[in-house]
Amino acid sequence: MTTRILTGITTTGTPHLGNYAGAIRPAIVASRDANVDSFYFLADYHALIKCDDPARIQRSRLEIAATWLACGLDASRATFYRQSDIPEIPELCWLLSCVAGKGLLNRAHAYKAAVDKNVEQGEDPDAGVTMGLFSYPVLMAADILMFNAHKVPVGRDQIQHVEMARDIAQRFNHLFGQGKELFTLPEAVIEEDVATLPGLDGRKMSKSYDNTIPLFGSAKQLKDAIARIVTDSRLPGEAKDPDNSHLFTLYQAFAAPAQQAEFRAELLAGLAWGEAKQRLFELLDGELGEARERYQALIGKPADLEDILLAGAAKARKIATPFLGELREAVGLRSFRSQAIGAEGGKKKAAKNARFVSFREQDGSFRFRFLAADGEELLLSRPFSDPKAAGSISQRLIDQGADALELRADEGEQFTLWLDGECLADSPAYAEPDELEAAMLRLRDAIAGLAG
Repeated sequence: MTTRILTGITTTGTPHLGNYAGAIRPAIVASRDANVDSFYFLADYHALIKCDDPARIQRSRLEIAATWLACGLDASRATFYRQSDIPEIPELCWLLSCVAGKGLLNRAHAYKAAVDKNVEQGEDPDAGVTMGLFSYPVLMAADILMFNAHKVPVGRDQIQHVEMARDIAQRFNHLFGQGKELFTLPEAVIEEDVATLPGLDGRKMSKSYDNTIPLFGSAKQLKDAIARIVTDSRLPGEAKDPDNSHLFTLYQAFAAPAQQAEFRAELLAGLAWGEAKQRLFELLDGELGEARERYQALIGKPADLEDILLAGAAKARKIATPFLGELREAVGLRSFRSQAIGAEGGKKKAAKNARFVSFREQDGSFRFRFLAADGEELLLSRPFSDPKAAGSISQRLIDQGADALELRADEGEQFTLWLDGECLADSPAYAEPDELEAAMLRLRDAIAGLAG
C-alpha cells in the first residue's frame, strides 16, 4: 500500500543549514521511496498570519522553492506546489470551519500563548489576535485533509494541529459521510533521529537567535559564519572534548562514520580550533557546492520555477477538484440539475439523464456527443475509424466516473478531455473563463450522475 505523506514549508524566511539537516534533507530522501506518495507545498497562506511584508514573503517563496529543487527534490515524482495555487484549499477551509468547534480552537497553543502574553501585559486578551491566527489549525487541517494524507511529519509543537485535523475530520465524517469515511484520519510523525543543529552560539540554530549558518551563501559567507562558531579557550595541542563541542556536533551531521571517528581522534589529540573550523568548512562546502550552483541557477530563472510550481499545482488539483465536488455534494451544495421536482402533488418527476449520442460523419468516421440532461452539448469527440472504439470510450468514462476525467483548459475558449495521454474530445467554445470553468464542473457532475 502506498503511504501519502504531506509536508508544508512556511514562506517567511531564508532556509539555513539547520532547516536542511532537520527537514529538507530527510524529506527528500523519504520522497524517493517507491511506497511513498509525497506532497510538499509552500505554505504561503500560513505566512500571511506571521508576516505583513509582501516583499519578504515573495522572496521567501522564491528562495524556498529553489532550495528544495536544488537539494534534489524530483518534482516529476513528488507533488510540489504553492498552497495559494490550490483554490480548493480555502474553500475546504470554510467547510471545515463550519464544523470546527470554537472550544477546540480556543485550546490551540499559538492562540493561548498570544492571549497569555496579552494578559501578562495588562492588555485585552484578544489584542492583536487575528482570525488568521485563531483559525490557523483549520487551514492546516484543510491542507492535510484535501489530499487525505496518511502521515504528516511535524515538530513536537505541531502535534496538536494534526490531532485537531483528526478531530475535525471525524466530525465532518459523522455529519456528512452517511457511513462513508470522506476524510482519512492523519497521523503525526515525529522523527526522533532527525538532526537538530546548534547554531553559532550553541543554542538551536534559528533566525530568531541570529545564529544561523547560510545554506546557499557564497563559499566566503559560509567560511565567515563557521569562523564565528563559539569554542572553548583550549590552545592548539591541548585535548578538546568532542562531546561538548558545537563544532563537532555540526561535523557529525554531515560526515561519514569514518570521517567522524578520524575528526574525534584529532580533536582529542589537540587539533587547533582554527584548523577544526577549516575541516568543517571543507566538509560543508563539499556537501553543498553543487546544490549551491543549482540554487543560483534556479534563482536566476524565476519563470522556470513558476512553471514547475504551476505544473505541481495542476497535478494536485487533479485530486483536489473532484474531491471538493464530492464534499460539496455531501454537504448539500448540489447542482439543481440533479433534482427535477414535479409540479403536480409535490412528487419528483423522473429526471432525464445525461447521455452519449453516437453518429457517423460524411467521411465515414464515427463520433459521439455527450449531452447534459437538458440537452446542452458538453463534449464532441474526435473522429474514430471504428464505432466500437467510440462506444468503448463512452463506457469507460461511465465506469470510471468523474475522478477519471482529465480536463485541460486551453488558453483560448475551450477545454479538452484526455484519457491515457490522448486527447479524445473537445468542449464548445465559451466567451468567458467563468463560463468555461462552470462547463467543466457541469461535465463532472453529469459523468458522476451516470456512474451513480
